[in-house]
Amino acid sequence: MPVVESRGAFLFSPRRLGCFGVCCLLAVVLWGCSHPFRSNTPNPGGTTAGGGASAGGLAGFGGTSVSGGQPAAGGSGGTSAPAGGTTGMLPAGGNTGAGGTSGTGGSVETGGATAPQGPFAATGNMTVARLGHTATLLPNGKILIAGGCGDNSEYLASAELYDPAVGTFTATGGMTVRRCGHTATLLPNGKVLIAGGDTLDRYLPPSAELYDPGVGTFTTAGTVDVAGLGHTATSLSNGNVLFAGGLWWAAFIDGGGVLDVFASAELYDPSAGTLTATGSMTVARYDQTATLLSSGKVLFVGGYDSASSYDVTASAELYDPSASSFTVISGATAARVGQKATLLPSGKVLIAGGSSEVLDNDFFASAELYDPAAGTFAATGSMTVARFGHSATVLPSEKVLIAGGASNDFTTLQSAELYDPAAGTFAAIGNMTAARTGHTATLLPSGKVLIVGGWNYDNTTLASAELY
Repeated sequence: MPVVESRGAFLFSPRRLGCFGVCCLLAVVLWGCSHPFRSNTPNPGGTTAGGGASAGGLAGFGGTSVSGGQPAAGGSGGTSAPAGGTTGMLPAGGNTGAGGTSGTGGSVETGGATAPQGPFAATGNMTVARLGHTATLLPNGKILIAGGCGDNSEYLASAELYDPAVGTFTATGGMTVRRCGHTATLLPNGKVLIAGGDTLDRYLPPSAELYDPGVGTFTTAGTVDVAGLGHTATSLSNGNVLFAGGLWWAAFIDGGGVLDVFASAELYDPSAGTLTATGSMTVARYDQTATLLSSGKVLFVGGYDSASSYDVTASAELYDPSASSFTVISGATAARVGQKATLLPSGKVLIAGGSSEVLDNDFFASAELYDPAAGTFAATGSMTVARFGHSATVLPSEKVLIAGGASNDFTTLQSAELYDPAAGTFAAIGNMTAARTGHTATLLPSGKVLIVGGWNYDNTTLASAELY
């Protein structure tokens, strides 16, 4: 079963906890949910958000290629999105980024909203507030925003499209199942594969569906049997999608149940519409990151390896599509969950932020680089503030935009910063228009970055969007 670009059980009030399940997501990447232990009673307010409108790897959650990262030049690109992220298809690419102007980059507590102090500007609002949604750059340049959790903890089936040409969101179809913390992966045929996530009824069989931009509708994806929270979905060089890890609630006839963490992995073949097993990870994990390397291999880092104790692992491994096998690699500098893993133009992978113990409020500002040529991890600078559940987007300038997230004392961050691979340093660039975590960030063909939705700790789910 897969894991998501996201989710766990920590940062939310009881109202929010029920909605995100034990997932960190999106991307999406919010950890604290006691949801897996809830009864089979549908969540109040789980009605689909208004027919037409709707919305939201990342990369993780974003990008979805899920795995938490955004492939360079293309949205969650190299990394597959965890929970809720959309694959970078996850786009990306556009003109050079705004550079690292010094800005104050301070954090805003519990959703405080100081005036933006950098190159961020509001751009319309979604038709409904969302977190744990996905955002996918389509071949026509529009962005598909799908599912998520709404402002009243409802699970959303609705979806919408953002049109960069006019800066507006409009409704498009609706998913066949309400989902939050799912993954979304752009396929070679232009369709989007939506898989897993939390639903109104955890006892339903796992499911996946396809969005067809040509007709604006979702249909079930045949025999695809992927689900769960915190799995990753990574688009491979050959067009197949690799699902790995994840967390799921197995129900018993007597009404009880157990949480399972998976090491298994499966390949989805878009041409045949089938899912087949392909080895197993060396460690069961969920809320890990998965990054497609230039070699075609996939790097998995961190995540939880236990559903009962929420232990975070420092282990890392590589999936080799040619051998259908996973191999352990050593040297990661810290155990992490809630981090972002981003493929750089150099072929190295930037792993930034996260936490080794969410419940103890131990969030990281540290970052490290994985060098595929040497097979090693090495520290590289530190962010200006500790972050968990933030977004990371590779810009045309080759710098990486780090935005939002949660910080120590459960502060929702409004600040943003740039990582410069040439210097190995981070620099603040001012504030977004709103403090947010669990949002998506998608690189547009123009080179701008669309930041959508999310949540802040004054218990507000956001419908707002902005451009960097």
